[in-house]
Amino acid sequence: MINHAANRSAERVDWRTKGLPHGALDIALADIPAKGWNVLREDLPLPLAVLRVSALTRNRQWMREFLTRTGAKLAPHGKTHMSPQVFQWQLEDGAWAITLATVQQVRIARGAGINRVLLANEIVGARDIEYVLDELRRHPSFELFCLVDSVTGVNKLAQAARSAPVGRPLPLLVEVGYRGGRTGCRETNEVRAVCDAVRDARPHLELAGVEGFEGLHGYLSAREAVPKVRHLLNRIVQTAECLDREGFFDRDGIILSAGGSAYYDLVVEVFAQARLSHKTCVVLRSGCYFTHDAGWYERLFSEVLERSSIAEAIGHRFENALEVWAYILSVPEPGRAILGAGRRDFGQDAGAPVPLRHYRPGSTEAPAMLTGEFQIAAINDQHAHMTLPPHADIQVGDMIALGVSHPCTTFDKWQLLYLVNERYDIESAIQTHF
Repeated sequence: MINHAANRSAERVDWRTKGLPHGALDIALADIPAKGWNVLREDLPLPLAVLRVSALTRNRQWMREFLTRTGAKLAPHGKTHMSPQVFQWQLEDGAWAITLATVQQVRIARGAGINRVLLANEIVGARDIEYVLDELRRHPSFELFCLVDSVTGVNKLAQAARSAPVGRPLPLLVEVGYRGGRTGCRETNEVRAVCDAVRDARPHLELAGVEGFEGLHGYLSAREAVPKVRHLLNRIVQTAECLDREGFFDRDGIILSAGGSAYYDLVVEVFAQARLSHKTCVVLRSGCYFTHDAGWYERLFSEVLERSSIAEAIGHRFENALEVWAYILSVPEPGRAILGAGRRDFGQDAGAPVPLRHYRPGSTEAPAMLTGEFQIAAINDQHAHMTLPPHADIQVGDMIALGVSHPCTTFDKWQLLYLVNERYDIESAIQTHF
């Protein structure tokens, strides 16, 4: 269930917010459910971003079941949506922490009352380090874990912490990377040097675990990607076992973390093989499970179901919950319609959106599902070019729901997204802060 009470009455939007009715000058999010708005009745201007509550609910149930069956913990990546309301829903679902990518995002999370953050990035800027240490110093209940992959990076943190002690160590995860990848130590001797520097900085810093990011392999075919992912995950396990034998870990539990939204099944499988002297805490960082999508992650999730008997046994699958609705502005020639939504309204970094539903205002029928013959062929700033099959019953003023590929880059186009039921009644709304 979605707890709509998470919409705090202090949160407000005004006429400058895309998606708000033109006559609404200023409104509290908590007042939106009482408005009785409906998307199909044209109570709101298009384009419009909506989240289907039924799909969100089933996606949350699926991930809770997966975590129960595997024993892993989830620190969902908050940069997917950057919504305080969604942070709270994920914590209600048992999230161990919220993962974030920048210190600016940490500030948003702290404003939303988040007390445990996994900052899946290195912190090197003076002002960023200053803010993090000050926040930890002023709030003893706040926990923050961050990444290191260089001696220089460790020394920056250590110098700042020595100059203004927090009173407790800053827990760090050493990042294991791979050639051609993103951040992370490439070689074993680099890992050892980084961990030596952390040990030398006690009691200001401490080594809490080992981490890596395998998600960039998602752009490869499954045949190419899976061996590469397994290799990286095995290196993370071997690194943790070696560091454990040499006494680098001070904490009661050792964190092993990876798992974007593509290969978390492999993460729990490989990390379960770790043999450590301390209790192992496997932390996944999947963020896109919440809304799923209609493109890239739909393909990757199908591969998860093929690989994982645990995932397959859950009995249902993730569903696309995020839709961007747009009007057909023009049908200028046979086989082509122009929609009133473009790259300012949806992401296209992982492929064009997928036309999902068609609705003619005034109809008494539910929106009709569209076949794969309807495709987005070109995208402009405010327009999308949709190809049509022969004899398609499409006209100017019709409404089209688009499903996106990779939800992250659509969320950051919208400060306000509406939650809708199956009739497309507006049940509530969330804000984002990118």
